[in-house]
Amino acid sequence: MGGAQEGTSICPSYVEVTVEAMPSRPYRRPTTAPECTAYEVLQRVGDKWSVYVISLLADRTRRFTELRRSINGISQRMLTVTLRNLERDGLITRTVYPVVPPRVEYTLTPLGRTLRNVVSALIAWADKHKGDIDRARATYDLRAVKNGAARPTPRSKVNGPRARAAVHQVGL
Repeated sequence: MGGAQEGTSICPSYVEVTVEAMPSRPYRRPTTAPECTAYEVLQRVGDKWSVYVISLLADRTRRFTELRRSINGISQRMLTVTLRNLERDGLITRTVYPVVPPRVEYTLTPLGRTLRNVVSALIAWADKHKGDIDRARATYDLRAVKNGAARPTPRSKVNGPRARAAVHQVGL
């Protein structure tokens, strides 16, 4: 068997992204197992559900139902998968109490607690720049429509009140 084809990666979970390489530190694709592991962990920690779970567990232990009620839009299955993956990566601990009905609690491990400041900073950044992102999306979507695109991007809401306000601010 030959090596990987051009444009493919030997890291099975690698997702190619467009990046602007810095001259001093050019971007390179992962090729070894440790680098693939880092990408897999970053994909897990960086997904939206994991960020929510880590942020909720940052201050205290919580039960499954409490987590589910606190995370708008997450299904029971997705929360279960997210929790299992975080547990597998050593970021949370799952404790089952032998009572009826069963009581299951989740808490950050010492390793998971090292992510508290990172996740808090990410959430603070997102909150601070929500308006900027809304304006950028509205500008992009309207430009796409004006340039003859069939429709704006799937997640855009060009007719929503926030988007209309953003469009008004950018003068389109």
